[in-house]
Amino acid sequence: MTATDTAMAPAGPTSSLRWVLASLSLSMLLSSLGTSSANVALPALADAFAASFQAVQWVVLAYLLAITTLIVSVGRLGDIVGRRRLLVAGIALFTAASVICGLTPGFALLIAARAAQGTGAAIMMALTMAFVGEAVPKARTGSAMGLLGTMSAVGTALGPSLGGALIAGPGWRAIFLVNVPLGLVALFLAQRHLPADRKTEGRAPARFDVPGTLLLALSLGAYALAMTMGRGSFGMLNVALLAAAALGLGLFLLVEARVASPLIRPSMFRDPGLSVGLSTNALVSTVMMATLVVGPFYLARGLGLDAARVGLVMSIGPVISTFGGVVAGRIVDRLGARSVAAVGLAAMVAGCAALVLLPGLLGVAGYVAAIALLTPGYQLFQAANNTAVMADVAADRRGVVSGLLNLSRNLGLVTGASVMGAVFAWAVATSEIAKAAPEAVAGGMQVTFAVAGALTAIALAIAVGSRPRGGTVRARKT
Repeated sequence: MTATDTAMAPAGPTSSLRWVLASLSLSMLLSSLGTSSANVALPALADAFAASFQAVQWVVLAYLLAITTLIVSVGRLGDIVGRRRLLVAGIALFTAASVICGLTPGFALLIAARAAQGTGAAIMMALTMAFVGEAVPKARTGSAMGLLGTMSAVGTALGPSLGGALIAGPGWRAIFLVNVPLGLVALFLAQRHLPADRKTEGRAPARFDVPGTLLLALSLGAYALAMTMGRGSFGMLNVALLAAAALGLGLFLLVEARVASPLIRPSMFRDPGLSVGLSTNALVSTVMMATLVVGPFYLARGLGLDAARVGLVMSIGPVISTFGGVVAGRIVDRLGARSVAAVGLAAMVAGCAALVLLPGLLGVAGYVAAIALLTPGYQLFQAANNTAVMADVAADRRGVVSGLLNLSRNLGLVTGASVMGAVFAWAVATSEIAKAAPEAVAGGMQVTFAVAGALTAIALAIAVGSRPRGGTVRARKT
């Protein structure tokens, strides 16, 4: 098989590791901010454009769908054309789309610009982790992955508060325009400090798998829409979308088995390290989404907190993530990725059990204590799992594997929003959760996190059962 191996030229004197990490961190922060800050602007956007609630949701959905459908494809494209070149283009696209979002006179143009912004974010998310494998020494890979996790958490935590302050002050346009100076800084850092691409001589260029890309994008888009439309209630449209996703996935696998340069080689999933990393990542993301879906209802209806205190308690998890990511990465570097991943999953199992038991006994203090156990476990798992998956990937596949890793997380999040929300609604035994009795809401939360704990225990069993016995994992030549 012929392929183009895109490697990174050795870093020059101006491309120190510190500035490389600064560039990658800012790229991760921007893509995370783009997800979280727009949510708080939906009421203001509905008023500004006289749009319905269903229509204005596409401001968020267009961004998320672009990321979900394209993140694997842009990762592979980076492997082919050069990761630095594509990352610079992605930052430029994100920044330009942010300008259009902030200055748009019409709602349709806003949705189109958000899709373009999501495309830029997909490139940044896919290639930042791929760059770690190229530019960071293996002894510091865990710390770098922990830093990227921290920046993602900072964006998630900062987005709602920053968005709210900007809407109250300059107005909703500012939540998009604030990305522009940050994007210009990220663009400068990437152009100046990221190592230049160079192509290995003597090989024909690899072809980009257009049919596979289209089939995968359509399949992922159908699945994401099935999971997000209807607010957790499944109708015929959701079923039809799931059927379309399954059909598209089947066709995608047939195409990938036949093309000369596939987007994803099916043989990749025979590698236990990759398949375990992706499956556990999806399971854990499903579980973490339960805290965002169920937590606010429990705090408001089960414990009777007002909106301000609900927001304060809900911010504790992201704040812990913000301060814990780098520490988790250093632990990974010292103790090894696979062992730390198992420890993190075990802590998450304990955190889910604490969410079942402690809030009923200690109220808000019990909920906070459980989150303070669950969140560091998640940080340990994320830093360790990302490091383990990316550590031994062949150089010409780092982009696509990084894309798959981000995709598994996104699919876990959208699945968790639907499935864990449905479990909660079933356990509360009413479709009108806002009117449910506090005891029913508390019982629903206990059932939901009992299910979450079981899913995490399955992830732990998969991780422990797949650990190699003796020797080291060989580099993946997929």
